[in-house]
Amino acid sequence: MECSSSSNVLSGKKKRQNEAPSAQEDVKRRKTEEEGDKDLRRRPCGSAKVSVRLDRLRQPITVAQLMELLHFAALGKSRGIKQPSWCRLHHQKKVSRINVAIVDGVTQSLFYNHYLSMEHLRSTYATRISFTSSSDDVDDVASDIFSLEVPKVDFLCLSAAEEALHEALKYHPVITAFGTQRRGLTAYLLSQQQMIKNHYPVKGLPGFEDFLCTGSDVRVTDDSPLYGLDCEMCQTMKGNELARVSLVDGDGNCLLDELVKPQNHVIDYLTRFSGITAAMLRPVTTTLRDVQAKIRTLLPDDAVLVGHSLNNDLKALKLIHPHVIDTALLYRKEHGQKFKLKVLAQAVLKRQIQTEDQRGHNPTEDAVAALDLAQYFIRTGPLQVVELHLEELWGWSLEESPDCKPEPTPSYRFADILQSLSRPVAFLGKRAFVDLDLSHQRWYRSDKEMLSSFRNQTSHLFLSVLRFSSLSDHMKRSYAHRYHQQQLHHNVSAVFRDMCTVFSGPFPVHFSKREVKRLFSCCGPVHKVQMRNTGVRIHAKVEFQMLEGAMLALEVLNGFSVSGQTIKVQRPVKESMLDLDLNLDALMSDKVNTNQLYVSRLSQDVAEGLNISATVNGRLLDGKPSGFYPGRQTNGSLQTAKVNGKHLHPGTIAPDLSEESLREAFSPFGSIKSVTLPGMHARHARIEFESSDGKHAALSSSDHLLKTGYLTWPSMTPPHLHSWVGMATSRKMQDVEEDAADEQRPDSFTYSGIQRNQEASLLNKLDRRLSRVFNSLPDGTLSVVLLLRHNSRGFDHPGLCFLEVKDGF
Repeated sequence: MECSSSSNVLSGKKKRQNEAPSAQEDVKRRKTEEEGDKDLRRRPCGSAKVSVRLDRLRQPITVAQLMELLHFAALGKSRGIKQPSWCRLHHQKKVSRINVAIVDGVTQSLFYNHYLSMEHLRSTYATRISFTSSSDDVDDVASDIFSLEVPKVDFLCLSAAEEALHEALKYHPVITAFGTQRRGLTAYLLSQQQMIKNHYPVKGLPGFEDFLCTGSDVRVTDDSPLYGLDCEMCQTMKGNELARVSLVDGDGNCLLDELVKPQNHVIDYLTRFSGITAAMLRPVTTTLRDVQAKIRTLLPDDAVLVGHSLNNDLKALKLIHPHVIDTALLYRKEHGQKFKLKVLAQAVLKRQIQTEDQRGHNPTEDAVAALDLAQYFIRTGPLQVVELHLEELWGWSLEESPDCKPEPTPSYRFADILQSLSRPVAFLGKRAFVDLDLSHQRWYRSDKEMLSSFRNQTSHLFLSVLRFSSLSDHMKRSYAHRYHQQQLHHNVSAVFRDMCTVFSGPFPVHFSKREVKRLFSCCGPVHKVQMRNTGVRIHAKVEFQMLEGAMLALEVLNGFSVSGQTIKVQRPVKESMLDLDLNLDALMSDKVNTNQLYVSRLSQDVAEGLNISATVNGRLLDGKPSGFYPGRQTNGSLQTAKVNGKHLHPGTIAPDLSEESLREAFSPFGSIKSVTLPGMHARHARIEFESSDGKHAALSSSDHLLKTGYLTWPSMTPPHLHSWVGMATSRKMQDVEEDAADEQRPDSFTYSGIQRNQEASLLNKLDRRLSRVFNSLPDGTLSVVLLLRHNSRGFDHPGLCFLEVKDGF
């Protein structure tokens, strides 16, 4: 297969003919948007999230501005840190960790060049903003994250215990896992990844298909009720099976204590441990299904189950419950070892259980003990639990430090502040010169090796910075990096211009460049018009700043009558257009565009002509675009606009848009979150609805809106972009070179098809690895992905910053 720069525009793995999207595809896109809305509605109102005003999204952020967010996310108002100047972090206290993935070798333009392949990044992160830095060196950016100083606020609010924390305690397994601060019960819930790691039954995993879900999918809070659970088992021909179950409420009152008839023949009653005998089970008729039903009835939606090695009890019950606290993992030992419940009860609660004079264990007694241990841990806090029981449980003793040591000068570096709060930090990736103590750097030979290691330690790190370098290494090995990087970016930029370009004509001989621009400006801001005289007729090449403008021009101006002459509007016939329909569909379904609507204002005479032509041209009355490509067939004949003798008088200028007029016109379709206008005399705008329902309601009323002078289209340009044109080139050099590039640009890159395919494969692999990183993060983690800028030979190619707080709703 031949390699081409243009054939890989927003490249994906599939190819499809240039045909208009079918009704089925429209439904699929609508379903994708509705699922995004559903996710937002399911997200509890108290969940942490990042929001950025639409007008602010178009300004790139720097490393220093990113650090404003990270500082606030980690420390919050209680530490005297202010909200970032460029965004808002809602419910900061719900942020449990911070993860930053730095990707070397991928810029903003390359992301959009391989847009279809980057499914995780475009579908997971609700905030996307251009990113720039003083350096495009990964080491410098990573160093800034760790070393930029936190504002010199009063850190005396730290508890005395934290300030005087003994050096040895900083590495205690309980302190490493939970820190030193006393927190609510939600801080000790097992994440789904932790449940999988500790062999809990989890919905969707193989082996648990016949397990019953409690149906408790409501998000729990620090006020949610705790319930203690313990089971006893017998050994049957099929393995261990439930023989007795006890459930107690938060006050230790027994709600359920039932003997259960095993389904299979018992070969060992395990009486020494279970206390169960054959005589006890002989009259029992209660089945596993019976106790499952009782437990589901007794547990409220936000119930938190507490137990000691609770995974075994849930397996015996064949139950799946998402909210659990495991005391064997609270009072943890080194190297993954666990204390016995009997030992913990004696050391912490000063209570004797499972004594030798008892015949087996009492599950009610064990359930109460586990419950009390969890409540004690939550009430007392991890630091005090460790200090009070350090020698008795863990066998540690602390040596007194000499008092003569001088007070160290306090450091306000971000990494140092976090470590003073017993919040572990780490850099993971290729060997680097990062401004961080070597003891907190973990070097790996490959991204694969780093990812495997990181997924096993996500719960232990508060701030983790990962460097992905495989793609950059490949590019440096494959070709002369700087020269071909520049050529690659230049070709990508030219392809983006192709997307926003239409050819139109023929025009009357007297029709000027200025008049063409004024006509097409009804669809959106026009970047440039070039008149083309073929020697027979006059045509025009129109380049829009926004992709939506080109789409509307194809939709509503194709077949328009200009001074009695019908014009045709069509896309350039290039290899770059082969997969365009796939990409346009994906752009409209992009998470950042879900609730966004593009609006353009018409002059009166153009509106009258389009009002008639819209019906003739077959714009669907539900407002969905009737197709991306002109010249579509209807009833066997080519559709053209017939405007009943009306001709264009391009001297009429459309009235300016205002936020007030737009809200008045579009509020009936749904609640409007924001309106963004590009300037003082704006004739196009972006409307953000609270949900996609508002956007679709407006699109389905496009015929009515057309009568009032509005053209609408689903937003396709991500909010952070001013324009698709010149996205990958500096403004200073863009206008000088782009004309020559368009005339001379070949239909292929200069590097081979093998190299291009390798690059596409690496980008797809990178996206999958970033997805695995995100999936391994605990709930409440602020996830940041940085694509770094690239600067070469006077060209500046911005990077991208993706932001999302993981929420396990």
